[in-house]
Amino acid sequence: MSKMVLHRPHLTCAGIAFALYFQHLVSAIEVPLDSNIQSELPQPPTITKQSVKDYIVDPRDNIFIECEAKGNPVPTFSWTRNGKFFNVAKDPKVSMRRRSGTLVIDFHSGGRPEDYEGEYQCFARNDYGTALSSKIHLQVSKSPLWPKEKVDVIEVDEGAPLSLQCNPPPGLPSPVIFWMSSSMEPIHQDKRVSQGQNGDLYFSNVMLQDAQTDYSCNARFHFTHTIQQKNPYTLKVKTKKPHNETSLRNHTDMYSARGVTETTPSFMYPYGTSSSQMVLRGVDLLLECIASGVPAPDIMWYKKGGELPAGKTKLENFNKALRISNVSEEDSGEYFCLASNKMGSIRHTISVRVKAAPYWLDEPQNLILAPGEDGRLVCRANGNPKPAIQWLVNGEPIEASPPNPSREVAGDTIVFRDTQIGSSAVYQCNASNEHGYLLANAFVSVLDVPPRILAPRNQLIKVIQYNRTRLDCPFFGSPIPTLRWFKNGQGNTLDGGNYKAHENGSLEMNMARKEDQGIYTCVATNILGKAEAQVRLEVKDPTRIVRGPEDQVVKRGSMPRLHCRVKHDPTLKLTVTWLKDDAPLYIGNRMKKEDDGLTIYGVAEKDQGDYTCVASTELDKDSAKAYLTVLAVPANRLRDLPKERPDRPRDLELTDLAERSVRLTWIPGDDNNSPITDYIVQFEEDRFQPGTWHNHSRYPGSVNSAVLSLSPYVNYQFRVIAVNDVGSSLPSVPSERYQTNGARPEINPTGVQGAGTQKNNMEITWTPLNATQAYGPNLRYIVRWRRRDPRGSWYNETVKTPRHVVWNTPIYVPYEIKVQAENDFGRAPEPDTVIGYSGEDYPKAAPTDVRIRVLNSTAIALTWTRVHLDTIQGQLKEYRAYFWRDSSLLKNLWVSKKRQYVSFPGDRNRGIVSRLFPYSNYKLEMVVTNGRGDGPRSEIKEFPTPEGVPSSPRYLRIRQPNLESINLEWDHPEHPNGVLTGYNLRYQAFNGSKTGRTLVENFSPNQTRFTLQRTDPISRYRFFLRARTQVGDGETIVEESPALLNEATPTPAATWLPPTAVDLASPTATPTTPTTTTTTTTTTATTTDTTTTTPAATTLPATTAASTTTTTERAPAATTKQELDTNGSSIWDIRALANSNWANITWSHNYSAGTDFVVKYITSNKTEKSIPVKAQTPSSVQLANLTPGMVYKLWVFPIWSSPSEHSYITFTTSSGERGSSPGARVRGMSLRVHGGTGVVVGGDRARRSPRPPARPCPG
Repeated sequence: MSKMVLHRPHLTCAGIAFALYFQHLVSAIEVPLDSNIQSELPQPPTITKQSVKDYIVDPRDNIFIECEAKGNPVPTFSWTRNGKFFNVAKDPKVSMRRRSGTLVIDFHSGGRPEDYEGEYQCFARNDYGTALSSKIHLQVSKSPLWPKEKVDVIEVDEGAPLSLQCNPPPGLPSPVIFWMSSSMEPIHQDKRVSQGQNGDLYFSNVMLQDAQTDYSCNARFHFTHTIQQKNPYTLKVKTKKPHNETSLRNHTDMYSARGVTETTPSFMYPYGTSSSQMVLRGVDLLLECIASGVPAPDIMWYKKGGELPAGKTKLENFNKALRISNVSEEDSGEYFCLASNKMGSIRHTISVRVKAAPYWLDEPQNLILAPGEDGRLVCRANGNPKPAIQWLVNGEPIEASPPNPSREVAGDTIVFRDTQIGSSAVYQCNASNEHGYLLANAFVSVLDVPPRILAPRNQLIKVIQYNRTRLDCPFFGSPIPTLRWFKNGQGNTLDGGNYKAHENGSLEMNMARKEDQGIYTCVATNILGKAEAQVRLEVKDPTRIVRGPEDQVVKRGSMPRLHCRVKHDPTLKLTVTWLKDDAPLYIGNRMKKEDDGLTIYGVAEKDQGDYTCVASTELDKDSAKAYLTVLAVPANRLRDLPKERPDRPRDLELTDLAERSVRLTWIPGDDNNSPITDYIVQFEEDRFQPGTWHNHSRYPGSVNSAVLSLSPYVNYQFRVIAVNDVGSSLPSVPSERYQTNGARPEINPTGVQGAGTQKNNMEITWTPLNATQAYGPNLRYIVRWRRRDPRGSWYNETVKTPRHVVWNTPIYVPYEIKVQAENDFGRAPEPDTVIGYSGEDYPKAAPTDVRIRVLNSTAIALTWTRVHLDTIQGQLKEYRAYFWRDSSLLKNLWVSKKRQYVSFPGDRNRGIVSRLFPYSNYKLEMVVTNGRGDGPRSEIKEFPTPEGVPSSPRYLRIRQPNLESINLEWDHPEHPNGVLTGYNLRYQAFNGSKTGRTLVENFSPNQTRFTLQRTDPISRYRFFLRARTQVGDGETIVEESPALLNEATPTPAATWLPPTAVDLASPTATPTTPTTTTTTTTTTATTTDTTTTTPAATTLPATTAASTTTTTERAPAATTKQELDTNGSSIWDIRALANSNWANITWSHNYSAGTDFVVKYITSNKTEKSIPVKAQTPSSVQLANLTPGMVYKLWVFPIWSSPSEHSYITFTTSSGERGSSPGARVRGMSLRVHGGTGVVVGGDRARRSPRPPARPCPG
């Protein structure tokens, strides 16, 4: 300091100012972190990372001693160990990380970590200097074992003090001490028994229960995570004569009851009445007083001449310890602890002296100077005792370095004058005293750098009006540039008033106003040049809630609305969120969030609470809060009231009249016991569509006022319709009219397009503006067009209709088209340009060189030569191949010669034609097509298709004349697709889920019938039939045989007795087996829509059934009837053969072949059903799932007719009693034909109906 005092008189006032300027510069200028600048500028090394000074490592791990540095060029590294050069390359266990100075000592291959203990220091060098790390004291953690010792039983008198010594082994770092019993139970501690800071366990007085456990000191070592336990102490407490335990429990003083003498306190630690303690600044001070006495004394702490340090003291260990954190010199002084009990007190004084290792007052900082500039490095440190300052340069004492005339050392300061390029170096300041040292590196870099702006170019800063803001312009240069701000590229430097320019380049505005918007330019200048950057400032309107939610009290089930109307800057995106009770509100199905509010439908008690509307943009936000109270309403109050459509709103009023908006307010009508959910606002104007009402907008039922957006030049009137769950109200009485002023149109027509309707024109069309888009009188359209050529001239025409035709245009050329709206107030903005085309003409050329390659029996591949684009005369849409089937290669087979075509879109020269008929002769020709149509046709090409596989047979009919056989009949395929070589039939029996093996039959091409002899009368059969050509098998038709009357599996002990039919022509009935006949085609058969079930049968022994016939039972029904249609056709001989739950229906007719019929039947309880029956011979159907003992009414009629035109018969199903045959219920019941003459069967009598007409009848 004396040198500084002597040196100051030699500095002029300007020199002092200059030095102070550089003192500021030292703390402000540093090479920026910008990677581009750092890669360009030379920079001496700077240590960026290093290990701690006192470095304790785990012996089980590899050792890493860290040292990293930055600089340009990249520094190289070296180390010293214990003050000597440490050759890393000579030790195979030691390596240095790449581009780093970090040492890695690897013990995987063996070695002792203790061999590498010592003091290490890292050196980082480049062309501009050397930086040093602190000296790193490396030590290996140690956890030595506890020395073996024999611990005797300790005898002690009850009430006497006692200390159990721990004496832990010296670990590195020191272990954590705690006491437990040998059974690992923690020792209970209190003000009588506690552990001291030295690890010993202190008893202020011993009690008899202290002998109930033993005491073991434990040491936990940090790095090895191990706990070592000392041999336990065992206590033997000696007492005076025993006392009665009951009297002990009843005595108020436990000590006197046991005969223990009460004593005044005495200090066990520290000893005597005074002691001293030294502590280093910045660490925690721990003062301790442990006293003995009966009873155990209380401890209190005081400081002589003042209070205990406020805010940094803490009592620990049952007040036996006083901790003062982060000690400073002010904490020096005398502290005393007072130990007291009812027998007296004692005091111990501790004199505290605070020393200090060195600490920084001014740590030297990197110094960047321009050539010829002055500067200084300052290294000020304090401590107790005061530290000595030593300067080094590039790691060597500055006294031993080469002399530098521009450098002068003055104690803790180095002054540089007139520095030049090449003077860069790294200086080290070492401040040390007996308690430690500090080492700091600071480089001096002499640079000449023109100004550089570090901020991004053309920044955009947005700020809310009247808020404080800051425009940043960080810069760098050497010498330090001068930075100035300008607005809009002109005027004086901005500083003062509303502006404040900071030395770091920032321009601060106390209050941003609208007039502050603009372009701000920051200019940095030094002797080497200048640099500038621009910042654009936009001042935005604040976000404000102009109508927030209000406190409401509503009834449960109503529909409250919370308003939140916001005004904000239109250039900022607004976000509106809601909070309930200060937590984000979940918008569920009962809530509807809108731009200006929140509606709650069917409000409930759980909806009660605080609601906050938060309106925010990227720059600011505003909020408003209201409380919603929900009152419970008895649920039955409105339950029984009738609900109707709401009454119409009334008293419409227009307010807040503006050019483009108006506020409409109305009074709601009665909701008629159903809450209003919506309001529909409609408008009518009297210029374009007078008397026509249009929907304008829709609003929640909770509002009765809305701001309506309006269009110019419309004479509005409004009405409102209320809506509830029942329906809509009548419209309100219209409001008064409101006329908006006219304006020029704001939009142009949409849907503009140009296309030719003839080859020499182009029709331009568009979607016209509607009444609310016209904005003024005399709406018209300016149509402009020109050939698509920037040098071409525009033509224009003004029209009022949405169409204009341009004539005498070339064939299919592009045009640029614009349609602009205009009224008497002016024109709409410039319209977009649309590309249209004039009319097309038919193509002039046909595809040539058409070639055909047969791919298979149904497809060919085509290639052709494309036409030249100039001949298309329009937009090429596709090539078309027209083809037709000229004949079949089979003789006498008629074919359709209908022309078909296949399209090949786009400009292509190949394609595939598929879905051809095999074994046929085809013809083909090609054309090219544009928007006008087909061009000329190419030369006709002929080609045959090879044989293919046939389609399926037209039908497969299955008849079952009896239980022993099945007759099959089929027809030839509709499309043979070649010469048939035969048929293949596969079939298999099945019964439920069981399936038999598949059998195969092959037939000649002329065979169309086959009879199958059944081996199993119960099973059904599934048939697979297909035709074949020499190419292969064709499509398969699959049919199943109909279900028989009995599908139940018979038991060996019983035989089914078939139902009997009665021939009405003879008085004697003979049993016959009912026959089931079914016609099946490739479509779904419609013989019956029900499944048949096994009728009730009589089970007899097999030997008996074979010789028994029924002659006494008659058929359930037999009716003959003739019905004559207007064309002479008729139905007769309708028969019903019924059992308990089924009936076979047959009839005769002379309708034309192929006539389909309907069988309709009705039960006596009015249940009816209709079954369509396909044409078949003979005509029959089986009815299943009938009800036993039920009377049925039945009609048979052609499918085009109705039952009212025909007569019906009745029959009754048997009751199904066990032991009776299917026809056992005929006797005693009447079957009648209604609506004409018929047979009535009753008892043993039968009357025959008239004979049918004398004309041939089937069957």
